[in-house]
Amino acid sequence: MTATLYVCMTCKAGEVLEEGAPVPGAQLHKALTDQPAPKGVEIVPVKCLSACSQGASVALTAPGKWGYVYGRMTKDDAADILAGAAAYAATDDGLVTWRERPVVFRKQSLGRIPPFNFPAYVPPESET
Repeated sequence: MTATLYVCMTCKAGEVLEEGAPVPGAQLHKALTDQPAPKGVEIVPVKCLSACSQGASVALTAPGKWGYVYGRMTKDDAADILAGAAAYAATDDGLVTWRERPVVFRKQSLGRIPPFNFPAYVPPESET
């Protein structure tokens, strides 16, 4: 099963850029695609991940797995992002143990999204 690493191409990472200046999100995408994608990972550019104040951002998803959004990434993080994506792709559920995650994934996670059709939370009787 292939995991998808989405990369926000429009992220300006909170910077005010001169017309025609390289956009940090596009620079990150280039740094990621300049290297071979890990086995089981597809790198897909997207227009926006709505994490503008935390850009540049990426998201990891795969069918039946938890998804993640990570922010405050730079082109210098490309190797760590690819290592994290490889670890994610190797899981059955998208849950990579904390120690196996690159530091940028440990410290720069913006959100975790349940897999599609994830069962709803049912509180124990003591919580109702």
